[in-house]
Amino acid sequence: MKKFLALLFVSLLVLSACSSGSGSEADADTNDIKVWAWDPNFNIKAAELAKTAYQEENSELNVEIIEYAQDDIIQKLNTSLSSGTTKGLPNVVLIEDYRAQSFLQSYPDMFYAVDDAISIDDFAKYKQPPTSFEGKQYGVPFDSGVAGLYVRTDYLEEAGYSIDDLQDADWEKVIEIGTAVKDATGKQMITQDPKDLGLLRMMIQTSGAWYLEEDGVTPNIANNDALKEAFRLYKEMIDADLVKPHADWSQYIATINNGDISMLPSGNWITPSVKAEASQSGKWAVAPFPKLPGMESVNASNLGGSSWYVLNIPGKEKAAEFLGQTFGADGDFHQQFVEEVGGVGTYQPAAEGDAYQAEDEFFGGQKIMSDFAAWTEEIPQVNYGLHTYVIEDILANEIQKYLQGEDLDTVMENAQSLAEQQAK
Repeated sequence: MKKFLALLFVSLLVLSACSSGSGSEADADTNDIKVWAWDPNFNIKAAELAKTAYQEENSELNVEIIEYAQDDIIQKLNTSLSSGTTKGLPNVVLIEDYRAQSFLQSYPDMFYAVDDAISIDDFAKYKQPPTSFEGKQYGVPFDSGVAGLYVRTDYLEEAGYSIDDLQDADWEKVIEIGTAVKDATGKQMITQDPKDLGLLRMMIQTSGAWYLEEDGVTPNIANNDALKEAFRLYKEMIDADLVKPHADWSQYIATINNGDISMLPSGNWITPSVKAEASQSGKWAVAPFPKLPGMESVNASNLGGSSWYVLNIPGKEKAAEFLGQTFGADGDFHQQFVEEVGGVGTYQPAAEGDAYQAEDEFFGGQKIMSDFAAWTEEIPQVNYGLHTYVIEDILANEIQKYLQGEDLDTVMENAQSLAEQQAK
């Protein structure tokens, strides 16, 4: 009897191991995968398009797309991954590029490499550093946050300028034109939330600089020439009364749609919000993003953007295949993404499609998607690293001291010290 019980116990252990092991054949063959993302009108809609496109050829795969706020996704991932449990996690999750390295470096064993599912050389080069780690590719690059300078051409004309005057422009030229437009129309140049440093983020990336050194860890503030120049230019705009403040997203959109500003430096994802005011059709154009004066800089930058990641849990192979054959491949899907979502992807072969070449009458017939695609290829690579938002909290406070008259070098050195403390 004792021998029988011992054999039964061993058998149960073996069965238990087979049923719980993440690498078993049964797990690998699962046809159910879950996707987490935020924003129903953009990311969720893109995922739905990918699901439909994939299921036309792979009808047996069941893809469940679940919407959460981005902050909730971050919290859920951190809670589960830090505890070492994978129960309840999705197979695919969308992560903002600025946050990706904090996950990949903190939980490297919890993500599944997708090198075999995509060819990373097919994507915009600036997307590669945030989506890879230690020689492996973990992210499937998704949308581009490629930035442009949206401009009210009717306001420019009142001041004697045209959109041609903003081609290959630096910020000094932009401020000069913005001042002339304000004198002629009374309209301020841009709108800005004092707590949001997205503008400075875009400005410094034009020169290939970031808040961190190339290692993605060491703060680079006190001796960061690009960041100092961005601070100086921002103060110049504030002192010239060219900046209309806003406090939240709704005020931001209202300022645009009400015609209160002449220019809008932003990522391309703002296009649908600009076009929401139909009465302004034909009165807007998009110029290349301004470069920093007096240093090596280009007329291209980025604001935002995310990529798709596969968790190292059962179903990972199917999940990687799903992403690779949709977001990582050419075809109707990418054209639909442009036409139905209005987003700019980072899969470069798709830029040759008809959807990218379409004229947009709202922007005076400009082929804005084609322009954004071209600018995407010029965005400088930087290592966003681990501490983007931590450092921006520090800088948002320090820049107010500078605007109130404190010495710039003193402000930058103080920010450097605070950032070094936070980054430990």
